[in-house]
Parts: sequence; structure tokens; C-alpha cells
Amino acid sequence: MKNSIKLSMLLSFLIISCEVSEDSYNDEVLEVKEEPTQKNANFHLDLAFYHAPVHYQDVDRTGSHGLNGKADYITRYDFDGDFNAKNNWNNIASSSRKGKAVGYYSVVETATHYFITYAFFHPRDWTDIWFLYRIDEHENDLEGVLTVVKKDNSTYGKAIGIVTVFHSDFYSYKASNSGLTNGNEDIDGTLTTQNHNGINRFKTSAEAKGHGIKAHVKQQPGGSDYIVYYPSKTISEYPSDIYDRNVKYKLVNIFENGGMWDQRLNANLFSNAKSFQKSYGNGSANAPWNWDDKNDGGNQGLLAGGLAYYPAHLVDEYFNGLGNFSKTYVYNPYLGLD
Repeated sequence: MKNSIKLSMLLSFLIISCEVSEDSYNDEVLEVKEEPTQKNANFHLDLAFYHAPVHYQDVDRTGSHGLNGKADYITRYDFDGDFNAKNNWNNIASSSRKGKAVGYYSVVETATHYFITYAFFHPRDWTDIWFLYRIDEHENDLEGVLTVVKKDNSTYGKAIGIVTVFHSDFYSYKASNSGLTNGNEDIDGTLTTQNHNGINRFKTSAEAKGHGIKAHVKQQPGGSDYIVYYPSKTISEYPSDIYDRNVKYKLVNIFENGGMWDQRLNANLFSNAKSFQKSYGNGSANAPWNWDDKNDGGNQGLLAGGLAYYPAHLVDEYFNGLGNFSKTYVYNPYLGLD
């Protein structure tokens, strides 16, 4: 009897379903799939903007490979209009290639925290020491920041700390009122902030030439030649000169259609889907999903790429004092949870 009832219910459902045209059914499916995705995208842009750092970029004018400071400006990996990573070293030298500023971002979420990755690209990792050309240089460079945001009753939560990428080392910093303490890695300092249009933003700083990033309090530009970048949702600017203190960098989602993640299998852009291709120099620029600290012990979540794939696990290793802290991902596009 139970099987007969089940069969009857199934037949009724099929009959009702057939009364709906194929086009209207597809429209319904598209609405259900697209609305949450677009809602997430809009919110994640707002979230990333709210917590994006004021980014200080040191500039070095010495040496021919620095292009009078231009080689230290942040820009897109496709600033030259193509997805060929092997011509960036030469193309950035062209006076017609302005290379406007962007900052790439992605959002991963657990029930208790957001983890926002910011990445800044340079076409050259360079030196002004001529006998280290090709040895201490390479085409393309990507360094970044992981910002940890604790969910609370506010719209965008409270940023409590960051982990920065400095070549093959990670450095961790806490907000002054975060309550964070040393985990399996020592905290490297306390963050300073800068008010920008009513938002107190963490201050980060990148060195010239190699572009490794630390908190501004621990690494400040030398001299007066440096750029100060501020986040924007829509505007991408080019510095007026090497002393420009107000340049907007446009936030670009790593997971936008046709973006960095979608291009990872493009062999003209990436090698093995994780490092930028190059035609010049020694070393390589890794995508966020291949960033690695060379001496963090290889614990769970701290393998190469863990900062992107498993940020909650990495943060749990780096910090104590996290309070209520979930490592179960509810949104993680790197793992296909979106």
C-alpha cells in the first residue's frame, strides 16, 4: 500500500511538472540559482571594500629596471590587454602602458568569521644591482594580505587581525583591541589604522623592488618617494607621480567571470595552474592558492595554498584568543562551496 501511494504521488508530480513549459521552468531555475549568487557577490564586494587596507607602496627610482618608479606601481596582471604573462616585463616599460591600480580579493566564510584575501600585482620583481639581474629578479609578482573578520551584530563584522605575504614568509598582526594572543606562530606586531571617509582601515606597506608586504607599523617607506593607495569599488587610477598620496585601487574579485581563478588553467598565464608564467628571471610569482610560508611546520591548513583554501585552519594555528571560532566553511569558492 505504501509503495502504491508513493507511486501515485510521483505520477501526480510528473503530470503537474509537464504542465509547466520548458522555458518557464528554466527561468525559474535560473532565478533560484542566480539570485543568491548575485546577492553574495554584491555583499562580498561591500565587505571587501569595508575592510580593505590603506596600502603604502615604497618606490625606488634607482636602476634601469625600476623604470623610474613605475615598476613598483600596483596594477592588473592583464594591464597590457592580454592573458600572456610572458610579455609583462617588457610591456610595462612602454610609455603607453599605464597599468592602473587594482587590488584582487576573495571571501571565504565560516559561521563565525569572514576571511578576506587581498592580492597586489606587479609586472616586475626587480633589483637595481646589475650583477644580480636575472638572479634576483623575475617577471610578475603577487603579494598579499589575509584579513580576519569576526562576525558580530554589525553588517560587516569586526576586523581583528591580518596575515601578510612577504615572499616565502607569512607575518601575523593583531588589532589593538582584538584579544588575540600568540598561537603556534608568534604575533609580529599590533596594527595601526588610518581613517578614510569615516572608515578606520588597517595600514599595510609593501617594499620597493620585491614588494613583500608587512603591517605599516613594521615596514614603512624609506624617503619621500612612495604611493598611498586607497580602495574603491569602481575607480582604478594611475599615480600622477612617485609622490602621489591619494591613488584609488579598484577591487577586483578573484572569482569574477573570466577572472584570475577562471584563468588558472590558461597555460599562457599560469604554470601548473598555480604560478604565473614568465620569460625572464629566477623565481616565480604564486597565485594566492599557492602562497606558502617556508617554515610554518606544514601543520594542517598550513600547506602551500592553505591561506586561500583553508584560511580558518591557518588562522587557528597562528592565533589564540579567537573565542567562538568555527573551521567549518559555509562559503568557500576555492573548495567549490558557493
